[in-house]
Amino acid sequence: MPELVSKRAQVARLRRTAVRALADYPVDEPRLTFIAHGENTTFRVDSRDGRFLLRVHRPNRHGPGVDSRVAVGSELDWLAALQADTELSVPAPVRARSGEWTAVADGRVCSLLGWQYGRMQAAHPRPVHFRRLGGILARLHEHASGWDPPPGFVRMRWDWDTFFGNTMEYGGVPAAGCWDLLPAPVRPQFDEVARRMRGVMAELGSAPEVFGLIHADLHLENALFDGDAVRLIDFDDCGLGYWLYDLAVPLWEYRTHPEHAAIREALLAGYGQLRALPDLTYLDDFVATRDVAFGLWFAGMAQVNPAFAADLDRTMDYLRRSLDQALNTP
Repeated sequence: MPELVSKRAQVARLRRTAVRALADYPVDEPRLTFIAHGENTTFRVDSRDGRFLLRVHRPNRHGPGVDSRVAVGSELDWLAALQADTELSVPAPVRARSGEWTAVADGRVCSLLGWQYGRMQAAHPRPVHFRRLGGILARLHEHASGWDPPPGFVRMRWDWDTFFGNTMEYGGVPAAGCWDLLPAPVRPQFDEVARRMRGVMAELGSAPEVFGLIHADLHLENALFDGDAVRLIDFDDCGLGYWLYDLAVPLWEYRTHPEHAAIREALLAGYGQLRALPDLTYLDDFVATRDVAFGLWFAGMAQVNPAFAADLDRTMDYLRRSLDQALNTP
C-alpha cells in the first residue's frame, strides 16, 4: 500500500516540481499559488503574461501501459479543437517551448492552461444553471460526434471494464485493490451496480448514437458561471464513453435535493434544445455508476492523501445511503 505522507510535505515537493516545469513554458516572472491536491495537484500562476493554471499530473492516471504524456496531450488536443471549432469557453492549452503540450519535471507530467474566470454555483444551484449546463453538454457532444481526432489520440475508454474492472489505478492502488478497501455494507451494493451495468452496457453497445468522446466529470464545480456565460474546466477525465453518463454526472450529487425533479427536467431540456437526447431508459443506472466510480476513486485516494483519509467514513456512508435509495427504487 502507498505510504501516507502529510499533505504539507506532498504539496511542498510538488510545488518544487511545478517550478521546474514552468521553466519550460514561455511565462515571464511566474508566481505560484497552491489551489488543490487531489487527482492532480494544481497551482494558480500569475505572471506578466497573464494568469494560468498549472497541473502536476498523477502518474499512471490513464490505465496500464498508457503514456501519461500522450494521454494528457490528447486531452489538450481536444481543448484546442473546441477553441478553434466552437464558441464554447474551455481552458486554452499552452505549448511548452519545445512545441509540446506538456513538460516533464521530476518524472511528473505537467501541463499549463489559460485561467477560466467565473463563479461556481454548486452550493446554491438553481434549475437555470442545469439548463445552461445541459446546453453545454449538447454542444460538447455535437462537436465530439463530428471531430476527427489526430493520429495517436489516447484517452480513457469509459466502458464496463474501466468502471468496474481493474483497468484504472486510484492513488497508486489498482482498481481491484480499491474494491477490497470498501466497507462491508457498501461492497454488495457496488457489486449489484456492476452486475446491472454489465447487462445495460452490453445492450447499449458503442454505436455513435450512444457512445463518443465525453467530458465525464461535468458537475457544477467544473462549470463557472459569469453572467450568461458558462466556462468549463477540468477535462482531466475526458474519454470515450456513454452520452448518458455525461448527463448522469451533474445529476448525481442532487439526487436527494428538494428541487431534483426541476433540476433534472432543466438539464434535459437544455440538452434537448440543441441535440436529440439519447434514450433515457438507463439514466438512473448511470447515476448509480457514478456512485461506484466516485467511491472506488475516493477509497484509493484515501490511501495516499490525508484529507481523503479523514473523510473516508463519511463519504462511504453517503454512498451507502445513496445506493440504498437507488437500488430499491423501482
